[in-house]
Amino acid sequence: MNDAPLLIAVHGWMLSRQVWEPFVQTWEQRGIPVSLWCPDLPGFGDRIRSKALLPTLAAYGRWLAAQALERAAGRPFILMGHSLGGSVVLHAEAALRRDAEPGLRGLVCVAAGGGIYQPKPFRQLRSIGRRLIDLRPDVLKRLPPPLGRLGPVRAESRAARGLLVNSTSRGAVRQLPGMVARLSVNSLWISGERDQVMEPGYVRHLAGYSPAHDYREIANCGHLPMQEQPEELCAVIETWLVAQSLARPRS
Repeated sequence: MNDAPLLIAVHGWMLSRQVWEPFVQTWEQRGIPVSLWCPDLPGFGDRIRSKALLPTLAAYGRWLAAQALERAAGRPFILMGHSLGGSVVLHAEAALRRDAEPGLRGLVCVAAGGGIYQPKPFRQLRSIGRRLIDLRPDVLKRLPPPLGRLGPVRAESRAARGLLVNSTSRGAVRQLPGMVARLSVNSLWISGERDQVMEPGYVRHLAGYSPAHDYREIANCGHLPMQEQPEELCAVIETWLVAQSLARPRS
């Protein structure tokens, strides 16, 4: 029986598990003694969304919590979310904490931050997001690698729209600091120095609400460190897992 801890990597908005491919390859090549699972969120990639699953962060968090427990099968696990996936992971932690589930041992948030509601920027973000959804598939499928193959063409419109609106609402944004302050596990927050989608300052701001957190910034990196600098991302996460006694040091 495999009793190695399980790292569950959750993609961001309009993406799919494919975004993690360079990271997965590097993780396996390094021989890190932690299993890795990268699921598609419902309505994205190859996973169909059940009509019973509402496209909200809370509902997706509960879905992820249940999936994590099933996949881990009694093993300790760590949840990692990229961008909007970071918010899903925070909601999953809240669901697991509410149900007193002991399996979760740590949280990793990559290019995930915020907690400050700014009406005009969020209106602009929703407008851009809706246009992006409407452009599919004719325009997006012609995008150059890696964006053209990371999931946007296959995202379900209702799931994409619902999560866009829900995650940028005043209530959802202002809820994040409190959720981070109540985390039951230690957390690692990672940003890219050149990220213009989620600037490092916003990641540091949200991370600061957690009394037990580490923050790392990857130099010369944008919003997709798993694509741009998978080796550095793996190294940062492995170092943290070892420090948390969630992974054994490699000899």
